Parts: sequence; C-alpha cells; structure tokens
Amino acid sequence: MANKTRILFCNCTYAQVVPKSTKEGVLRKLCESEAAFDAVADLCEMSARRDPALQRFAQAGPLKIAACFPRAVKWLFAAGRAPLNRQWTEVVNMRTESVDAAAGALATEAVTSNLPDDHKPPMAGSENRTEA
Repeated sequence: MANKTRILFCNCTYAQVVPKSTKEGVLRKLCESEAAFDAVADLCEMSARRDPALQRFAQAGPLKIAACFPRAVKWLFAAGRAPLNRQWTEVVNMRTESVDAAAGALATEAVTSNLPDDHKPPMAGSENRTEA
C-alpha cells in the first residue's frame, strides 16, 4: 500500500448513538498509541452541511473510520457528496465493538473493507424484495 492508512475518529457529539464510555476509551487508546489521526465532532452534522473536509477524507487514500455502522457511514459520506472508496475504507463500529476490539482494529495498517457493495441507498424492508 503506497499511502499510509489514515484514521478518522467521530465523536458523535450531536447524534450520541455511540456509548460515551466506548468513545472515550477508543479516543484514549488512540492518543496513547501516538498514531496520527483526525477527530471530528460529528460525521452526521458534517454530512448535513456537506462539509468539504468529507471529500478530503474520502479521496486521501486508505481510511479507517471509527464511528457507527458501516452502512450509515457510507451514506453519510454519499449524502455529503464525498463517496467512499469501498476497496480502501474500513469502518470500525463503536456501537457494537468493545473499546479493545475497536482500538485494535484501528491500530493495524491493513484495511479490511466492510462497506456495503451495492450502489443504491438502503431502503426499509428491502431485504424482503427481489430485483426485477
């Protein structure tokens, strides 16, 4: 991999869907690791404002994002006009992972792509539909 993997940490300040203890623990471990990372207050808010920083993150090469569900993060970036590259993006889900598991995933250089591969926004009840 030519580009070093970047880390983006979402503090989920406004939506508050990630447990506070998990966010604090992962952030503490990132700081202790001395790894370079970017921290943002809230990806939801950045998406709503179509913050140009989203495009910089999406286009900068391999990226690990500590936030919530991969599907949600994918569409937050898409709504912010900054689609993520599936092949070089990994979302570490702080809603479901422990502090140690999330911090461990962020600590590795390798990116394990986990974004949904469809090209359509998720739709309620779509799991019961078939394509025509």
